[in-house]
Amino acid sequence: MNYLSGVIFFSVSSGVLVGCKQRQEKPSAKPPNILFVINDDQSYVHTSFVGSRMVCTPGFDRVAANGVYFTNCYAGSPGSAPSRSALVTGRHHWQNKQSGQHASSWMKEFVPFVDILKANGYHTGFTGKGVDPFRYARNEEDSLWRKQNAAGRAYNKHRYTKDGPLDSRTADGIGLVDYYANFLDFMQQRETGQPFYFWYGSTEPHRAYEKGSWKRNGKELALADVPDFLPDTEEIRGDMLDYAVEIEWADSHLYKMLNHLDSIGELDNTIVIVTADNGMPFPRAKANCFEYGAHVPLAICYPKGFTGHRRVNDPVSFVDIAPTILEMVGAKSDGMLPFSGRSIVNILRSEKEGLVDETRKYVFMGRERHSSSRWKNLGYPQRAIHSREYLFIWNMKPERWPAGAPQAINEETGRICPMYGIDEKGIHHPEWAFTDVDAAPSKSFLIENYKVPAIRPYFDLAYQKRPEYELYDAGNDPFCLHNLAGDANYKDVEEELKNVLQKELERSGDPRIVGPDKEIFETYIRYSPIRLFPEPDRKK
Repeated sequence: MNYLSGVIFFSVSSGVLVGCKQRQEKPSAKPPNILFVINDDQSYVHTSFVGSRMVCTPGFDRVAANGVYFTNCYAGSPGSAPSRSALVTGRHHWQNKQSGQHASSWMKEFVPFVDILKANGYHTGFTGKGVDPFRYARNEEDSLWRKQNAAGRAYNKHRYTKDGPLDSRTADGIGLVDYYANFLDFMQQRETGQPFYFWYGSTEPHRAYEKGSWKRNGKELALADVPDFLPDTEEIRGDMLDYAVEIEWADSHLYKMLNHLDSIGELDNTIVIVTADNGMPFPRAKANCFEYGAHVPLAICYPKGFTGHRRVNDPVSFVDIAPTILEMVGAKSDGMLPFSGRSIVNILRSEKEGLVDETRKYVFMGRERHSSSRWKNLGYPQRAIHSREYLFIWNMKPERWPAGAPQAINEETGRICPMYGIDEKGIHHPEWAFTDVDAAPSKSFLIENYKVPAIRPYFDLAYQKRPEYELYDAGNDPFCLHNLAGDANYKDVEEELKNVLQKELERSGDPRIVGPDKEIFETYIRYSPIRLFPEPDRKK
């Protein structure tokens, strides 16, 4: 089987050109290793492999160029905890009870695939962010809870000392965990010849960012990729570039891991999977089922296992990852609950590009609560379906604010905060309103300038209430600006997607559809901090 062990690219951090050569290998009976890489909050368009001008991602590019790049991968949810839950169980997050909900508890019954790998002799572990944020067992009283993170054993002891001699971080917002050093620690602890599974969970590019870090990282405002649902201003461009700085940091550790595996002769027998848990942390992206909220990068490379240098357009989902990994290593899913996804090994082993599996027509996603953003911690339930062309979103509670309530309660004074969180001086306070959107310069810019005619449309897109149904021609409208729901010209498309979504929700036992308690998601305890909000006016 012919493949390239590398591509020629330039690493900004090292300034070294890495070359490649053509090799011929015989299939090996040795079990494959697995390096699973998941960034925190990165949309699908933000890699240099697909042409983004504002980032340089040689690690991702190497995997994508030498493996299979999936143009249409969708996370199980536009939020981290439910998305990661779907990924490791192979089930829609709404099937996993509290173990599919943000900041709730992980129950023993939801066995992740890492347990199967470990039972089959794999050396397993993770660094950075695992399957989180969830609460794991604190003591024996939590008898129904899982004790260990659903990503495996943590390897996080190696950390940077802020401003210390080895602190090479490129921005102050970057976390202190030294992912690469922890990866080396993990590798040193495996037995000779033992196959390994390692989860590298970067906490980047999750906020908060060091504002203006792009300046000392040699970036230019003109190169920022501003999506059409945000205004193209210097403030937004700078925020996008600070985000890009963190993507590059995460990628730099992947780059070093790949080089290390290559240096010890393990890369050719390692399945490398690189993705992100949901989209970028900006208004109308993360925590929304739009393209920039749930469409994520995915590249898979396994030189000894399948032909690379391919782009595949089949829609694939996070629920497909668990069955894929188990099939690739030849392990059964005994002990796990039934999958809702199905393996994509047939696509990986094919030599085709474009649309490979004609039976793959749809993927599904959804959300419940994200942050604590409404009265009594209520969520914003969505279910969505994506075909090869169209995205259909069902906003199940359209009377609620999609980005969170427009006013919180000030815990110090007990008073209701001013509308949209804008104080008497015109300054926006991120924790006072719309808290499903992470605190950010972009968030505050839209709110502080919402009365400006040129900005108001962007404010409305990000924060105002939405109709029950939304339909977008995602291929031609990736920014999801033109809602086609109710348009007579798209009646057949809308009805098809509604029907297929309804059947999948019924098949998978979604409590929102089949009950018996359709509001059960609102009852699961949240272990992260709870904000206070006034009771909504039912008349509005």
